[in-house]
Amino acid sequence: MRQALFGAFANLFKPEVGSKSSDGLSLVRLKIELLSGLTVALALVPEAVAFAFVAGVHPLVGLYAAFIVGLITAVFGGRPGMISGATGALAVVMVALVAEHGVEYLFATVVLMGILQLVAGIMQWGRFIRLVRIQSCWVL
Repeated sequence: MRQALFGAFANLFKPEVGSKSSDGLSLVRLKIELLSGLTVALALVPEAVAFAFVAGVHPLVGLYAAFIVGLITAVFGGRPGMISGATGALAVVMVALVAEHGVEYLFATVVLMGILQLVAGIMQWGRFIRLVRIQSCWVL
């Protein structure tokens, strides 16, 4: 259990699994990482602002949220293909929350969602996705 709890911090202390060089970050790789990070950050700005409008909050809230999500993903280690940003489905659900309860409850709701995801990861509940039939995904 303890190993699963601190498994998220493992990326802070050891090199990336798929990296070709075991000596860490070279100058070329650093340049590539910085340019790719800048590209993703610039591409995320219009998306964060648009989702903030959809959710009915100020655009700066969307930009701050996108920055914090990117920072947390960078610290705890992202994976290729991992989505670390807002989604349209989440923004649409947040419209009803903001309209009914106000912006004050938005932060608490997002923190609670993060805690639930953390608990699901620690308890390794992701293995239950195998129980979902592939045909049910075709309907969506």
